[in-house]
Amino acid sequence: MPMVGSGGTRKPGRKEPAVVALGGGHGLYASLSALRLLTGDLTAVVTVADDGGSSGKVRQELDVLPPGDLRMALAALCDDTDWGRTWRDVMQHRFRSRPGSDATLDNHALGNLLIVALWELLDNPVDGLRWAGALLGARGQVLPMASVPLTIEGDVRRPDGGVDVVRGQSRLAVAGTLDAVRLDPPDAPACREALEAIDLADWVILGPGSWYTSVLPHLLLPELREALCATTAKRLVTMNLGTSTKETRGLTAADHLAVLRHCAPDFRVNAVLVDPTSVDDADALRAEAAGLGAEVFFGRVGASGGAPVHDHVRLATAYHDIFGGS
Repeated sequence: MPMVGSGGTRKPGRKEPAVVALGGGHGLYASLSALRLLTGDLTAVVTVADDGGSSGKVRQELDVLPPGDLRMALAALCDDTDWGRTWRDVMQHRFRSRPGSDATLDNHALGNLLIVALWELLDNPVDGLRWAGALLGARGQVLPMASVPLTIEGDVRRPDGGVDVVRGQSRLAVAGTLDAVRLDPPDAPACREALEAIDLADWVILGPGSWYTSVLPHLLLPELREALCATTAKRLVTMNLGTSTKETRGLTAADHLAVLRHCAPDFRVNAVLVDPTSVDDADALRAEAAGLGAEVFFGRVGASGGAPVHDHVRLATAYHDIFGGS
């Protein structure tokens, strides 16, 4: 079994903090790209509810965990060498079928197929991800949040005030303003290695990412929520740069924190990191953060150019300052 990074394993005299980052998709990619500059004792815990695109097709046809967000996390952790950068690009490469073909491979990401091949050969998702991480020279480890595929179901608010129930992450992402989300199965088993990593962590990072479909699910899975509430690690919530997405239209930054508190009243937070350009009412945000037990840290962590994308060096600097200051 390859030893990838040191996530989930305490070392005597260790200087690097043990960090667990939870999320999915581009949000988790951003936090991992920053955190890998600070520590090699890094564990990504990734949502497994994706049902769209290449990942959804693989999930449906082969009855496996959706590999897409796991692939993204592995790509973020690739070593910053020619080897690592090349394998990052290989993992992210998507096939484009020629016009007129059956297009069975169109838009499939090679990394998704590689991960599933390892799962089939090793008959163990965690082992497969560790072998993939070893191939990529990953700086840390990647784990699924649950040991079985999950489905997200949500209540979507209509303009007339009514509510529609929508199933599936890909549909929820474009359905409109969400009032609540649920997991199916609601009591799915969490990944054992993820629970252990959270228990051993110095810091746990939640967000950024799609609030209802990438961030919130970690607090909806009972075993994972219990671990997040019970860990002695300090907890940091990274806010999104844009608060009014299709999922969260009309919600302020403070409302985002209120959603977390409503979902998991026992979940306490030490720090909230937010870019000042994404906050209209700083006092309301501080008040909501205080309800979680958190101090708010303001930092310019967005990339230059105006697009709501985190700059991984600025984000790493903010994390470093919070870790040292706390």
